[in-house]
Amino acid sequence: MASEALEILALSLCILGWVGVIMACGLPMWQVSAFIENNIVVAQTIWEGLWMSCVVQSTGQMQCKVYDSILALSPELQAGRALTVLASIVGLIGLLVTVVGAQCTTCFQGKSLKTRVVFAGGIIYIVCGILVLIPLCWIANIVIREFFDPHVPPSKKREMGAALYVGWAATALLLLGGILLCTSCQIKGQGSMPVKYAPPRRPLTANGDYDKKNYV
Repeated sequence: MASEALEILALSLCILGWVGVIMACGLPMWQVSAFIENNIVVAQTIWEGLWMSCVVQSTGQMQCKVYDSILALSPELQAGRALTVLASIVGLIGLLVTVVGAQCTTCFQGKSLKTRVVFAGGIIYIVCGILVLIPLCWIANIVIREFFDPHVPPSKKREMGAALYVGWAATALLLLGGILLCTSCQIKGQGSMPVKYAPPRRPLTANGDYDKKNYV
């Protein structure tokens, strides 16, 4: 019962993390314009994402433009696109594998087989979290390095946007959910271990025969 509850909790965390990865992939707020020095009062805010850049006017109007060329993008954006899309696909595969091997489904028969399938699903979710963590940390490192670089003009400096924080939260949920799935498999395996009983030993007499006093 404990393993079933832990399995449901872990799967819920993984699903939330997978949805967060999809949101982070599509949001254009990976980098936002920084308001520093003479750039404090501006009429527009610039958002830059993996797929498009947006300009938000002070009046509330927003205009977005999809990047024209993939090859003209910076290496971190190209890698971010590839890894986030791959992480979304891997998360979907992990969901299907985990649901198929869950205790509440009857796709497979046998506890040992279902345990191995759920364990594989947990590993897939951990890999999914690592895949999406790479572009998040890469782009965050570039943003921080350029922010403190005195050679970069203030108008070109950027800050970390909301999409990065959404991605980090999704990564934490995926890693935690994957670890809990693997832990639930270990608990399930310990609970299903057969208990061996040793037959009682009968006392023997001096000549090696069984003592007749033990029979009624």
